[in-house]
Amino acid sequence: MKILICNAGSTSLKFKLWDMPACSVLAEGKVERVGRDDAIFLYKRNDFLIRREALSIPDYTDGIRRFLDCLAGAEGGAVEALEEIEAVGFKTVLAKGFYGVHFLTGEVLEGMRAYLSVAPAHNGPYLQAIAVFERLLPDVPRVGVFETAFHRTIPLERRVFPVPYEWYEKYGVMRMGYHGASHGYIAQRLAGRRRVISCHLGGSASICAILDGRSVDNSFGFSLQMGIPHASRTGDVDVYLVPFLLQQGLTLEEIYDGFGKNGGLKGISGTSGDIRDVDAALRAGSQRAQLALDVLCTAILRYIGAYTMELGGLDAIAFTGGIGENYAPLRGRILEGMAHMGVVIDEGANALGEGERLITAPESAIEAHVIPANEEYMVVTQTYRLCNSCHS
Repeated sequence: MKILICNAGSTSLKFKLWDMPACSVLAEGKVERVGRDDAIFLYKRNDFLIRREALSIPDYTDGIRRFLDCLAGAEGGAVEALEEIEAVGFKTVLAKGFYGVHFLTGEVLEGMRAYLSVAPAHNGPYLQAIAVFERLLPDVPRVGVFETAFHRTIPLERRVFPVPYEWYEKYGVMRMGYHGASHGYIAQRLAGRRRVISCHLGGSASICAILDGRSVDNSFGFSLQMGIPHASRTGDVDVYLVPFLLQQGLTLEEIYDGFGKNGGLKGISGTSGDIRDVDAALRAGSQRAQLALDVLCTAILRYIGAYTMELGGLDAIAFTGGIGENYAPLRGRILEGMAHMGVVIDEGANALGEGERLITAPESAIEAHVIPANEEYMVVTQTYRLCNSCHS
């Protein structure tokens, strides 16, 4: 069964065509800077590579069509005809009333539209991409693997906010939990450890408590705004900042931009919020960049401490995501902050190497792992499972 996985961002598209159940990648592609005249298009199959820059890719339709044309092309193609694709899977985020793995019916899409205001940077792009595939491949089933799926096991007492209970009953206001594909992959990779904390650290970041392979808490809230600081989103802040800042003369749009686009590492450091830019500013002596890193590390350790209590101890911690996998200084700071728990870092393993590896010493009371994110694997396996169950 050939399954195409699409990951849609606000200005980007990523694709992988999988052969299932062998779990082998037949071809992959990427479009960056959608909507601009300096877009980048990449297509790869084995040793065959197409890379084009300075392209005009005005919308998702053009980007998706380019990839599909390569996929069925005479040279470098992975299929003889697009009809060989039996399903398209999406790493969808949130839909009202639908929190697991679902065929993207009209009802499910309406659920995504209902939560556009909760996840505007995610639901909007996915709705656009799904609509394009519906036009270009109308007979191919489309599946949404929602980020909330892995977190349905979080107990109600950790899911309900201390707000009027009617808000939970009437509006569904509760802690959702996101990055489910990433944290679910960590749970699989560390299946032999009972109590695990997964740290997905990237432009979007979250901490997840995992007990016996199941999510029992996640730092995200109803939206993707809560939790530890992100690249440009604030994470946890006092809700009464909103009326206070309105009284100071800011508009609601300015406040939302401050929370969602100009907060986090970007807001504190004065950089773009990309950890590479923060690190460059730090090396140049920026006190604000140092403060941004301090705030991030403090927040991560705060959640690790809380989740260790909830789990009744800790056997392993995992770092994943762009920052978690690639920024050794942050991992070092976190593990040094856990020294009182018996964590002994392997400095060499932390500083050098790439790929999946253990970065604590043999005598460490808690294991620390670096595990590259593999969200597409989780999406394709769950898409295949849903489609296969319907075929059987």
